[in-house]
Amino acid sequence: MSTLTSAPLAPLLARLFEEADAASPAASPVFADVPEAERTRLMRSRTDYLDLYARLKDFPLPVSPETGTLLYMLARNSGARSIVEFGTSFGISTLHLAAALRDNGGGRLITSEFEPSKVARAQENLEAGGLADLVEIRAGDALQTLGSGLPDSIDLVLLDGAKALYPEILDLLESRLRPGAIVVADNADYSPEYLARVRSPAAGYLSTGFSEDVEVSLRLG
Repeated sequence: MSTLTSAPLAPLLARLFEEADAASPAASPVFADVPEAERTRLMRSRTDYLDLYARLKDFPLPVSPETGTLLYMLARNSGARSIVEFGTSFGISTLHLAAALRDNGGGRLITSEFEPSKVARAQENLEAGGLADLVEIRAGDALQTLGSGLPDSIDLVLLDGAKALYPEILDLLESRLRPGAIVVADNADYSPEYLARVRSPAAGYLSTGFSEDVEVSLRLG
């Protein structure tokens, strides 16, 4: 048994995913009434995304269960001890990554979330899952919160915040990525600039798509 598949985490995740399905923004006028073209524009904007995420502050916006399992597997297989996450939301992806740290023998996960109510929810979920001791949630704009105080060497990164900021967040972290570090970007199709970068042979990554819109990149030595 792993931390991911045993109590208290397994039943907690099952409940959180069930709640997330029931609270999908697609069923809410807050989001459903926004035309698809406008959603895409907001997701790709470097400024207007703040309005979009303010509308979605009460929604968990989690990774899929499959992506969560992938995160755990990648972190376990790489022996990750140092993880950085951009976009905590309710902490569902954070729980998967912290479970891998626990099963790897310990480590530290630094995650950033700018919506205060989501920080509180994520902290509650981490405590319920018995993983709070492994995680530091930094509240505020990730361009500031992840701009300092990071470990010298990072094993794994999850990008799952404002998609337009993926290139800028990678700029903050790239010099600290160890050879063989893994960068996972959720909903990466909303950041064509990011995809072009990690898929360029000259950028120092080996990168491929996973599932519909997840990009998995390996930092080359």
